[in-house]
Amino acid sequence: MYKIKIKAKENVMLPKYETSGSAGMDLHADIKETIELKPGKRVLVPTGICIGLPEGLEAQVRARSGLAVKFGIGLVNGVGTIDSDYRGEIKVPLINWGDESFSIAPKDRIAQLVICKYEKITWESVKVLDETKRGSGGFGHTGI
Repeated sequence: MYKIKIKAKENVMLPKYETSGSAGMDLHADIKETIELKPGKRVLVPTGICIGLPEGLEAQVRARSGLAVKFGIGLVNGVGTIDSDYRGEIKVPLINWGDESFSIAPKDRIAQLVICKYEKITWESVKVLDETKRGSGGFGHTGI
Protein backbone atom coordinates (compact mmCIF):
# COMPACT_ATOMS: atom_id res chain seq x y z
CA MET A 1 0.00 0.00 0.00
CA TYR A 2 1.27 3.46 -0.91
CA LYS A 3 1.17 6.48 1.38
CA ILE A 4 0.23 9.52 -0.72
CA LYS A 5 0.68 13.06 0.54
CA ILE A 6 -2.45 15.20 0.48
CA LYS A 7 -2.88 18.90 1.15
CA ALA A 8 -6.44 20.02 1.91
CA LYS A 9 -8.18 23.28 2.62
CA GLU A 10 -9.78 23.63 6.03
CA ASN A 11 -13.03 21.66 6.53
CA VAL A 12 -12.66 19.78 3.23
CA MET A 13 -13.76 16.15 3.13
CA LEU A 14 -10.84 13.92 2.19
CA PRO A 15 -11.35 11.16 -0.37
CA LYS A 16 -11.82 7.75 1.24
CA TYR A 17 -12.75 4.21 0.28
CA GLU A 18 -16.38 3.58 1.22
CA THR A 19 -16.07 -0.24 1.31
CA SER A 20 -13.19 -2.71 1.62
CA GLY A 21 -13.57 -3.66 -2.04
CA SER A 22 -13.81 -0.13 -3.44
CA ALA A 23 -11.31 0.74 -6.18
CA GLY A 24 -12.26 4.43 -6.10
CA MET A 25 -12.55 7.09 -3.43
CA ASP A 26 -15.28 9.70 -3.59
CA LEU A 27 -14.32 13.30 -4.37
CA HIS A 28 -16.43 16.01 -2.73
CA ALA A 29 -17.43 19.47 -3.96
CA ASP A 30 -15.54 22.24 -2.16
CA ILE A 31 -18.02 25.02 -2.89
CA LYS A 32 -19.68 27.64 -0.70
CA GLU A 33 -23.04 27.75 -2.51
CA THR A 34 -25.11 25.25 -4.46
CA ILE A 35 -24.39 25.11 -8.18
CA GLU A 36 -27.31 24.60 -10.56
CA LEU A 37 -26.05 22.63 -13.57
CA LYS A 38 -28.51 23.03 -16.43
CA PRO A 39 -28.93 20.39 -19.17
CA GLY A 40 -26.11 20.49 -21.71
CA LYS A 41 -23.94 22.77 -19.54
CA ARG A 42 -20.52 22.19 -17.99
CA VAL A 43 -18.91 23.33 -14.75
CA LEU A 44 -15.47 22.91 -13.18
CA VAL A 45 -16.01 21.93 -9.54
CA PRO A 46 -13.13 22.37 -7.06
CA THR A 47 -12.42 19.67 -4.48
CA GLY A 48 -10.13 21.63 -2.15
CA ILE A 49 -7.39 18.99 -2.29
CA CYS A 50 -3.94 18.68 -3.87
CA ILE A 51 -2.02 15.40 -3.95
CA GLY A 52 1.61 14.40 -4.36
CA LEU A 53 1.79 11.22 -6.40
CA PRO A 54 5.12 9.46 -6.85
CA GLU A 55 6.31 8.74 -10.39
CA GLY A 56 4.76 5.52 -11.67
CA LEU A 57 1.29 6.36 -10.32
CA GLU A 58 -1.54 8.40 -11.81
CA ALA A 59 -4.89 9.38 -10.36
CA GLN A 60 -7.91 8.88 -12.59
CA VAL A 61 -10.98 11.03 -11.98
CA ARG A 62 -14.07 9.09 -13.03
CA ALA A 63 -17.81 9.72 -13.04
CA ARG A 64 -19.91 8.31 -10.24
CA SER A 65 -22.14 5.66 -11.80
CA GLY A 66 -25.18 6.58 -9.70
CA LEU A 67 -25.07 10.22 -10.83
CA ALA A 68 -24.60 9.11 -14.44
CA VAL A 69 -27.50 6.65 -14.49
CA LYS A 70 -29.99 8.57 -12.34
CA PHE A 71 -29.29 12.14 -13.49
CA GLY A 72 -27.08 12.04 -16.61
CA ILE A 73 -24.11 13.66 -14.83
CA GLY A 74 -20.71 12.75 -16.25
CA LEU A 75 -17.23 14.09 -16.84
CA VAL A 76 -16.64 16.34 -19.83
CA ASN A 77 -13.46 14.44 -20.74
CA GLY A 78 -14.70 10.94 -19.86
CA VAL A 79 -11.83 10.13 -17.52
CA GLY A 80 -9.43 12.76 -16.21
CA THR A 81 -5.77 11.98 -15.56
CA ILE A 82 -3.80 13.58 -12.74
CA ASP A 83 -0.10 13.16 -13.50
CA SER A 84 2.54 12.44 -10.86
CA ASP A 85 4.14 15.88 -11.35
CA TYR A 86 0.89 17.90 -10.94
CA ARG A 87 0.56 19.62 -7.57
CA GLY A 88 -2.44 21.91 -8.13
CA GLU A 89 -5.97 21.57 -6.83
CA ILE A 90 -8.01 18.71 -8.22
CA LYS A 91 -11.05 20.08 -10.04
CA VAL A 92 -13.77 17.98 -11.65
CA PRO A 93 -15.19 18.97 -15.07
CA LEU A 94 -18.84 17.89 -14.80
CA ILE A 95 -21.42 17.94 -17.59
CA ASN A 96 -25.16 17.47 -17.42
CA TRP A 97 -26.19 15.06 -20.19
CA GLY A 98 -29.65 14.79 -18.62
CA ASP A 99 -32.93 16.53 -19.40
CA GLU A 100 -33.31 18.40 -16.10
CA SER A 101 -31.18 20.77 -14.02
CA PHE A 102 -29.00 19.13 -11.39
CA SER A 103 -28.01 20.73 -8.08
CA ILE A 104 -24.51 20.32 -6.65
CA ALA A 105 -24.41 21.25 -2.97
CA PRO A 106 -21.34 21.88 -0.81
CA LYS A 107 -19.61 18.61 0.16
CA ASP A 108 -21.63 16.53 -2.35
CA ARG A 109 -19.86 13.48 -3.75
CA ILE A 110 -19.25 14.44 -7.37
CA ALA A 111 -16.75 11.94 -8.80
CA GLN A 112 -14.40 9.18 -7.80
CA LEU A 113 -10.64 8.99 -7.72
CA VAL A 114 -8.81 5.78 -8.69
CA ILE A 115 -5.04 5.47 -8.23
CA CYS A 116 -3.34 3.42 -10.98
CA LYS A 117 0.16 2.27 -11.85
CA TYR A 118 1.49 3.09 -15.30
CA GLU A 119 4.50 2.12 -17.36
CA LYS A 120 6.74 4.40 -19.42
CA ILE A 121 7.59 3.09 -22.88
CA THR A 122 9.81 3.86 -25.81
CA TRP A 123 8.73 3.40 -29.43
CA GLU A 124 10.47 0.94 -31.73
CA SER A 125 9.79 1.89 -35.35
CA VAL A 126 9.11 -1.16 -37.56
CA LYS A 127 7.86 -1.80 -41.12
CA VAL A 128 5.61 -4.75 -40.16
CA LEU A 129 3.80 -5.77 -36.97
CA ASP A 130 3.37 -9.34 -35.72
CA GLU A 131 0.30 -11.10 -37.15
CA THR A 132 -2.67 -11.87 -34.86
CA LYS A 133 -5.96 -13.68 -35.41
CA ARG A 134 -7.83 -10.37 -35.14
CA GLY A 135 -5.49 -8.47 -37.43
CA SER A 136 -6.80 -5.03 -38.29
CA GLY A 137 -10.44 -5.86 -37.49
CA GLY A 138 -11.94 -2.99 -35.51
CA PHE A 139 -15.23 -1.37 -34.55
CA GLY A 140 -17.88 -4.09 -34.63
CA HIS A 141 -15.88 -6.62 -36.62
CA THR A 142 -17.01 -9.50 -34.36
CA GLY A 143 -20.72 -8.76 -34.80
CA ILE A 144 -23.32 -7.90 -32.18
